[in-house]
Amino acid sequence: MKVGRFFLFLFCVNASFGVFAQLSDKQVQYMLQEAVRQGLGKEEIGLMFMEKGVTQEQVLRIINGSESGGDSSNIGMFQNRNREGNGQTYGKKTNHKGKKYPIFGHDVFNNEWLTFEPNFNIATPKNYILGPGDEIIVDIWGDAEQTFRQKISPEGMIVDAKIGPVYLNGLSVEEATNRLKNAFARIYATMQGKQPTTFISLSLGKIRSIRVNVMGEVETPGSYTLPSLASLFHAIYCAGGVNNIGSLRTIQISRGGKKFAVIDIYDYLLNGETDLNIRLEDGDVVIVKPYQNLITLKGKVKRPLIYELKDGEPMTQLLYYAGGFTGEAYTKVIRVIRKSGREYQIYNIDDMEFDQFVLTDGDEVTVDSVIERFGNRVEIRGAVYRTGLYDLGEIATVKQLIERAEGVKGDAFLNRAVLYREKANLTQEILAIDVKGILNGSIPDVCLQNNDVLYIPSIFDLQESYTVKITGAVGTPGEYPFADGMSIEDLIIRAGGLKESASVVKIDVARRIKDANSTTTKQGIAENYVLTLKDGFVVDGLQNFVLQPFDEVFVRKSPGYQEQQRIRILGEVLFEGEYVLSKKGERLSDLVKKAGGLTPEAYVAGACLHRKMNEDERNRVRSVLQLTKRNDIDTIALNQLELTNEYAVGIDLEKALKYPGSEFDVVVREGDVLRVPEYSSIVKISGAVMYANSVVYNGNANLKYYIGQGGGFANRAKKGKVFVVYMNGQVARNRLFKKAKVAPGCEIIVPQKSVRKNVGLAEVLGIATSTTSIAALISTIMNNTK
Repeated sequence: MKVGRFFLFLFCVNASFGVFAQLSDKQVQYMLQEAVRQGLGKEEIGLMFMEKGVTQEQVLRIINGSESGGDSSNIGMFQNRNREGNGQTYGKKTNHKGKKYPIFGHDVFNNEWLTFEPNFNIATPKNYILGPGDEIIVDIWGDAEQTFRQKISPEGMIVDAKIGPVYLNGLSVEEATNRLKNAFARIYATMQGKQPTTFISLSLGKIRSIRVNVMGEVETPGSYTLPSLASLFHAIYCAGGVNNIGSLRTIQISRGGKKFAVIDIYDYLLNGETDLNIRLEDGDVVIVKPYQNLITLKGKVKRPLIYELKDGEPMTQLLYYAGGFTGEAYTKVIRVIRKSGREYQIYNIDDMEFDQFVLTDGDEVTVDSVIERFGNRVEIRGAVYRTGLYDLGEIATVKQLIERAEGVKGDAFLNRAVLYREKANLTQEILAIDVKGILNGSIPDVCLQNNDVLYIPSIFDLQESYTVKITGAVGTPGEYPFADGMSIEDLIIRAGGLKESASVVKIDVARRIKDANSTTTKQGIAENYVLTLKDGFVVDGLQNFVLQPFDEVFVRKSPGYQEQQRIRILGEVLFEGEYVLSKKGERLSDLVKKAGGLTPEAYVAGACLHRKMNEDERNRVRSVLQLTKRNDIDTIALNQLELTNEYAVGIDLEKALKYPGSEFDVVVREGDVLRVPEYSSIVKISGAVMYANSVVYNGNANLKYYIGQGGGFANRAKKGKVFVVYMNGQVARNRLFKKAKVAPGCEIIVPQKSVRKNVGLAEVLGIATSTTSIAALISTIMNNTK
């Protein structure tokens, strides 16, 4: 409220001077904050604002914004309205709502970026009419010097001590300058004559406000206080613009009770006639009348909108307002739908009638698009140099079309081309064309019709794509295009050359058996050739051997080529690490010798072998997994059969070293890892026991002793299925604690019974059969890996 009272004080100060704002509301608010921060008083701030040109209207607008609780720094220049008796200050028009097509030109006066605010940074217009409240600045220079500024009094005059009162009301700036010159010439004689030496000029300081009435079809009709430089467009903008039934074509200005001017805004919008923006004077009345005719224009025009037409304006004028047709418009006929007062009527207006057909209010005009078809098109495809669409008017025959396409290619099949022709019912027919005969003139040329399509096939289009294939020890095996005269050497070069492992003494070629004229079957399936290469040439087999389409070439791997095979030995050996097999059939004992033998700390009985799974083993495990899934076997622990990269092989290294070459001395292969651990005196007990535990090995104790160290059997323990897993990967199964022996580092596992289910006899038999099959497969895998 303190801010509101302070602005009321400023309003009273400014009301006495009638100055006009050149600062925005945001700038005024910022100046106020700075002034308060510096401790300036109300009178000082009021004088500062007067010098800056803050108007009474701006003060009232800021007061309204502050008291409403809004952020007055964000109030637009003409956003808030303030009633002052029957008058208003500035306003803003709302957008049209609910219309599919906006009315052309109506949005000009509700655009916040286009206010038509008068420009005050211009020279004083000579035709500006002075009135009470205008401040004038008079400069005299030459033989005499004098400068003064004074506001024209309500009586329409200024008073100077030297010349007395001078009446300036109703005079233009130019007329006022001459009147002042004559008045001052009475005391400055050198101001008159042919060669005066004293000069005078008059300019505007702060201008007055005027009262303008905006009536009729505007958003907010009423009386508005505007700057004296305000124009017609600015007044309409302040009234919020024309409403939905307001006219832009016949805006009337009344001055002194008489009609002064009638303005057509379309001349400004379309032709840029800025002289239509007439400067208003105090007491002017702006009248916006209702529209005469609103025409909805849709379709293929540049500006599909609603346009206002005066009575008697034809179709051509509407198209001019819309900017004309677009490129895809059908310009021959325009459709008009008219409301006749009782029912709808439709008119199809020919292009010859555009300048004669007069539109009326409510007409709906539609400009259709062109039909999606060609009226003069022929097309050529296939084995010619320039395929595509051509003009039928310039091309009449098949020969001319081929010549326009710059002739046929070398691979063109000329004996029979195809001409696709569209019949009257839009179906197609095919005409056979002898292109060779037409080109050499031996047969008559064929005339073309609209939408004909000529297809000249290539000889490659009429046959299967010829390829050759190479596999084996080459850089990039695969299929390659066939070429006449291609040899084995050519194909090998195309495939990236031979690998180092390739054999040059045996290269096989398999060839298809082809006989298009055969009437019986043949016993042979393929023709096979064995060739030998030397320095890139065939030296054995058929001389000058040339490949044929669909030949398959097999480059074998040389039996004398072997890549290094690596194995590793880790743990308690003298030289652990990676070793390379010297020959096939090396065994565990050979690997231990290469590593320098065992250390004294080695626990030979706990040595284990880990082996990578090869592709054959993978396939067998996959078969087991698929079998279990098909039979829905839940009793088998599928996670134990899961496909992995390696598995453990149970070995007895102690016997392998004692009996080299025996069945205990397992043959090693690439990727094997032999681990020889240190002696471990710990025995683990896990599974269905009361407490899983690890205890020290006791050579005199039996299996029952160790299970007791685990708290004994749990409730659902399978007592007769206890088994022992030794460090070397071997497994021993218990039979009532009589056969299974405990060794250092081993693990005793007590299985657990599964939850009992109600299983039928058929399911029991199925599970038993599947389990037996799986057990047989696993046994086979394990035997083959030893």
